[in-house]
Amino acid sequence: MPLFKRKKTLTKGPHYQKEHIHEHSDMGDISTNLEDTLDQIKQLFNGAEDFSFREFKIHNSIPATIIYLNQLVDMKRMEHHVINPLLNEKDGLHQEKNPTLDDILADISAAQIEKDTSYQKVIDYILSGGTVLLINGYNQALLIGEHKFTQRSIDEPLSEAVVLGPREGFNENIRTNISMIRRRLKTTKLKFETLKIGKLSKTDVAVVYLENIAQKTIVDEVRKRLNSIELDAVEDSGYILEFIEDDPYTVFPQALQTERPDRVVGNILEGRVAILVDNSPFALIVPVTFFQMMNSPEDYYGRFVMTSFIRGIRYLFLLIALLFPAIYIAVTTFHQELLPTNLLFSVAASREKVPFPAVVEALLMEITFEALREAGLRLPRPIGSTVSIVGALVIGQAAVEAGIVSAPLVIVVSTTGIASFMFPSYAFTGAIRLLRFVMIFLAAILGFYGILLGVFFILVHLVKLRSFGVPYLAPIAPFNLNNIKDIFIRVPWWKMNERPEQTGKRNLKRFGEK
Repeated sequence: MPLFKRKKTLTKGPHYQKEHIHEHSDMGDISTNLEDTLDQIKQLFNGAEDFSFREFKIHNSIPATIIYLNQLVDMKRMEHHVINPLLNEKDGLHQEKNPTLDDILADISAAQIEKDTSYQKVIDYILSGGTVLLINGYNQALLIGEHKFTQRSIDEPLSEAVVLGPREGFNENIRTNISMIRRRLKTTKLKFETLKIGKLSKTDVAVVYLENIAQKTIVDEVRKRLNSIELDAVEDSGYILEFIEDDPYTVFPQALQTERPDRVVGNILEGRVAILVDNSPFALIVPVTFFQMMNSPEDYYGRFVMTSFIRGIRYLFLLIALLFPAIYIAVTTFHQELLPTNLLFSVAASREKVPFPAVVEALLMEITFEALREAGLRLPRPIGSTVSIVGALVIGQAAVEAGIVSAPLVIVVSTTGIASFMFPSYAFTGAIRLLRFVMIFLAAILGFYGILLGVFFILVHLVKLRSFGVPYLAPIAPFNLNNIKDIFIRVPWWKMNERPEQTGKRNLKRFGEK
């Protein structure tokens, strides 16, 4: 079975148009005639008010033009490093009638300068915020890096808050994000491969891995899947996430989204591959497993005894978040004999005035809770938490007093909601929240038999699921004794002296292979 089969669907996606947009890739090389070259570039940027150019002469006689987008270029640096040096050459150079391009380069003090003859590279460089210097009589353009981008400061990640550990998170600038990873791994084995995705946005996407540690087959597969994506624009890492997943129809995430550079570095050290996308503070990590989604970055900064205890609580509340409402419905509808007599009388008395069956009662409360959760996220931060907490208390108390729901169900739904907040991955939390409704319907139809049937199918699905060829339940299925030191518990650091194996390498086939 091929690892990745959606080759035909890769030409569709957000902002993708049926009409092919013809860019400037077929314009060839730039001309030695400055006026012809400048006319073609002006025609391409016709109507763009931020398009600017400045004409002057260097060596007192050679016409030259600097082209840039005035909102993306640091004007002070360009004046200091490019324009002023060219207008005030050394006296020895004034005597040269035909200076070489290297002689002109010697006057420019900018740190980043490239030569290129392609129209496409010139236009792309201007659109990326660079400065292009065209000189009459030369068929090479000088690409000068005097970019200026406004960016958000490095703040603490809001989606992955910790008590212990680093407090800095990625921002929307890919260069800043790369520097944060490079600062943590000072080794030549750390590799960054940059490619562009998006016909119009030409978004920079970086593939990050450790050479000789990450499996070459996985790195090649990541590169191949990214190169197969065709979109007009990529605005966030979530745009490309669905294109690189093995199974697009599962509710379980097959890539870890994180805005913590320390978490990215930790996974890179274990042989995984990170994907950074410009304009996105979230990095993607592949391949991932079910148990990786249950681990928090803070697990590695505290003592191993406390960390192991917290992980045990986390797995317990995973079962509560998934099954607690379903168990309540099954017991109150089909299996009342499982409750102690006193508890049974108490539950029956509380439900005496409720006009709905247990499943309708549970669905009303669960949907209301989900609505309050979303309202708390979308409202402004100062009032969002207040609305979600006060709303839950007020609505729950009013519903019990009005006889719409029973008090035990309010406790069940509240405990389930608290349990769903314990998972470090937001995408994984969404999967559990969705499956909880499936388990509620199964419990309402078949009782405990429906719950067991649902759990069975979930486990079968997880066993079959792959993330870049790696089994989703590794290292439990298939079982690998060496890799279980960091699953349900965390052993001390001095015991974790072997790097985890990516056990799916034999399942990894080349892209498009049948």
